[in-house]
Amino acid sequence: MEALELARWQFGITTVYHFLQVPLTIGLATLVAIMQTKGLRSGNPKWEKVTEFFGKILLINFALGVATGIVQEFQFGMNWSEYSRFVGDAFGAPLAFEALLAFFLESTFLGLWIFGKGRLSPKVHTLTIWLFAVGTAVSAYFILAANSFMQYPEGTKLNPATGRAELDGPTGFLHLLFNKTSILTFAHTISTAFLVAGTLVAALAIWWMARSVRMTKSEEEARGYWKPAAKVGAWSMLLASFGVILSGHFMGQHVMEIQPAKAAAMMGVCETGESHELVLVMDTSSCEGAQLKLPIPGLESFMATNHFSGPESKLTSLDDVNAELQKKYANFYGKDVDYRPNLAVSFWSFRIMMGIGFLGLFLSVLALWKIRGKGLNRSEKLGKFWVWMIPMPFIGASFGWILTEMGRQPWIVSPNDSSGVMLMTNQGVSGNVDAFSVFASMAVFTLLYTALGVVWVWLIRRYSLEGINTKKKVVEYDANAEDSSLSFVY
Repeated sequence: MEALELARWQFGITTVYHFLQVPLTIGLATLVAIMQTKGLRSGNPKWEKVTEFFGKILLINFALGVATGIVQEFQFGMNWSEYSRFVGDAFGAPLAFEALLAFFLESTFLGLWIFGKGRLSPKVHTLTIWLFAVGTAVSAYFILAANSFMQYPEGTKLNPATGRAELDGPTGFLHLLFNKTSILTFAHTISTAFLVAGTLVAALAIWWMARSVRMTKSEEEARGYWKPAAKVGAWSMLLASFGVILSGHFMGQHVMEIQPAKAAAMMGVCETGESHELVLVMDTSSCEGAQLKLPIPGLESFMATNHFSGPESKLTSLDDVNAELQKKYANFYGKDVDYRPNLAVSFWSFRIMMGIGFLGLFLSVLALWKIRGKGLNRSEKLGKFWVWMIPMPFIGASFGWILTEMGRQPWIVSPNDSSGVMLMTNQGVSGNVDAFSVFASMAVFTLLYTALGVVWVWLIRRYSLEGINTKKKVVEYDANAEDSSLSFVY
């Protein structure tokens, strides 16, 4: 393989690895803050122990997320230096804010939360975890704004003298941050994060309900600790599922406007026309393959246009979109460029992501129904089923990012005709990095990330199996304590 293909593989591998930790940190930070706030308001020490249990998982996940995210920025300067030269003035701005503002907000208050228990007042200690949660969301917004710039560059203009994309005046940075693409992407990603975290919390709590009943021959632990936690997780899943589905609907319609080739590929539109039926399964080796459609007239058109029939429901096929783009950009890149993304990756990634979103909705309703009123899960088989459901939102989130990035190809910066800012992927790769160097670094990072992934799973499994020590003494705040040094108590 050439350096371009290897560089794409390396960035794809490291990004997918890193994104396994990101949504869990974002969602779980807020859920842990909610649990701690419930304990503060109610004065119930059981909430404090539930907070400690899920807080350990949060700390493990955050640490591994930082470790796997460090190399992301380095790749822009090493494998993708031409891309960085072209868009660095604009693309680097939100990343700089993320590092200097959001990440320091996260790390500072997470440190105070970890070491300040029993030394900071309960209200201040609870405030630190909320500020950490806010930091994770702000960090996500800046990073997603940078990625959204790659999807559709706004707030920038092309400088003909330098051949670089630059911020468009004093308000350019604000347009880059708060455009439609950034806002919809943030809403969809944050909803996904709460679905990931809610599933983990609900699954472990439901599993521990049955386990604690069997181990203690009593329902006290199940009702006092795990059932309240399961409710927090299940409600998070329910609300997040609606958020994922609704934001995904509007995001899909926006993609139709800014990235028509991606939209046609992910929806499997192989024939231009009105009132399209939803394609469930198709032979993705080519658009001429067999298709299995859901026999509801105009459903796919409605998903993309809000119209079931009529001229407004018209969808343009992937081949026709490609022909239009070839004609539009013939003077820039020639007449023979193929602007179609990988059909199989786009089509199936979209359906896996969408299917898992609806699965989350079904599971949340199932969980809330199971633990309604005085209900309690006593079935270890059901508990194991829920444990097997934990990876599902992670898989959905990963395929969402695969669709986002692979569906954009062959662009590294999708074109914005009004600003003239656009860049093909093969123009963004570093010209002085040979294939062997990229392959060697990719091999090293893949092995390293695999090892970190094993450690991540092992640590979460270990602390999940430990459960809650109901007899452990709660760390209490003593305002008159002579020793005011901070210590790690989790």
